[in-house]
Amino acid sequence: MRVVIAPDKFKGSLSAPDIVTHLTTGLQSVKQTAGQVLDVDGIPVADGGEGTLDAAVGSGFTRRSAVVSGPTGEPLEAEFAVRGREAVIEMATASGLAVLPGGTKDALGATSLGTGQLIRAALDAGCRKIILGVGGSANTDGGAGVLQGLGARFMDTDGNQLRAGGAALAGLKWIDFSDFDPRLEDTRFVLASDVDNPLLGPDGAAAVFGPQKGASSEDVRTLDAALARYVEVLGEELGSRALKAAEAPGAGAAGGVGYAAIAVLAASRRPGIDVVLEFTDLAHRLVGADLVITGEGSLDEQSLLGKTPMGVARAAALAGVPIIAVCGRTTLTAEQLSAAGFQATFALTSIEDDVETCINEAGRLLEQLGTAIGGQLGPDSPWFQPMNTTSSKETLSA
Repeated sequence: MRVVIAPDKFKGSLSAPDIVTHLTTGLQSVKQTAGQVLDVDGIPVADGGEGTLDAAVGSGFTRRSAVVSGPTGEPLEAEFAVRGREAVIEMATASGLAVLPGGTKDALGATSLGTGQLIRAALDAGCRKIILGVGGSANTDGGAGVLQGLGARFMDTDGNQLRAGGAALAGLKWIDFSDFDPRLEDTRFVLASDVDNPLLGPDGAAAVFGPQKGASSEDVRTLDAALARYVEVLGEELGSRALKAAEAPGAGAAGGVGYAAIAVLAASRRPGIDVVLEFTDLAHRLVGADLVITGEGSLDEQSLLGKTPMGVARAAALAGVPIIAVCGRTTLTAEQLSAAGFQATFALTSIEDDVETCINEAGRLLEQLGTAIGGQLGPDSPWFQPMNTTSSKETLSA
């Protein structure tokens, strides 16, 4: 029997590769005891945000690193992944909230410079297709830092370079692209993002996402005005495409990095899960599988809007392979889970009531779930019959 395990991370608990490892341990413990062979293909996946790098490495990309500027200017070592002439960059590793020194947010001054420097490192590695996974960013600088990392200079009225961060863009007079990396002209960019917000206004980067990055109401107004000035100047440099790009779906992603990617780097925006499933070659790897296991930390209403488990469920349905889910917890009903395509769902909270224990001991609990799942694999399994709507607790106690 062949099982494909394709989960996203359990945020704040386990990475996707760790989930694969623990589930595999539980599954194989049952089959080994029974003297049977179980072929497990682990495929860590993600939705384009945090975890995208792990998904790339798990699919044959080679992990690389470069020392770049962190979101508040301190140097840090950030990773990216390379396979041939293709690179995957997870923005959060260089410019994310998770790498802020001491976790201290700087809504007005945080920069995406390190992400631009990672792109340059990928160019140095010979890459000419770059997948930019955005999510968890600390900045609201419209991607100005990305462009600076690629050689652009942002100048004020006195001919001095602006300081880092979104607020400083209020003083922008002109942008010097004379040293912009020429290799970008033959480089294709893919913006992996599900965010469809524009750059400016009440639905824009500052208003919607700024508060998550420490912005007060006044800071939001400051940042939105500064970003508007940035668009105006970039429009003077590049013409109407820069003005139109501010309204494009996804321009507000990652504090406006989506805007710079679309307006200057001519990036195409695609749903993150679609991009990840493509470079992991999930569709091909599902051929001949008997079962797929996917999941994420919280399987809830938001999951149904296109998060990782739904993307994997769609791929499994196309391949005609039954799919079950594992999660830390689920708030969905049995009917919702069935309608989403899952034959069964196993939650950590079904075997451990304490949420903190589920978070801190997720590995041990996942091995228990793996054992429970393994015990039900076989020709008489309800998962290989018409859709099963049994709840997690009922399934586990069967």
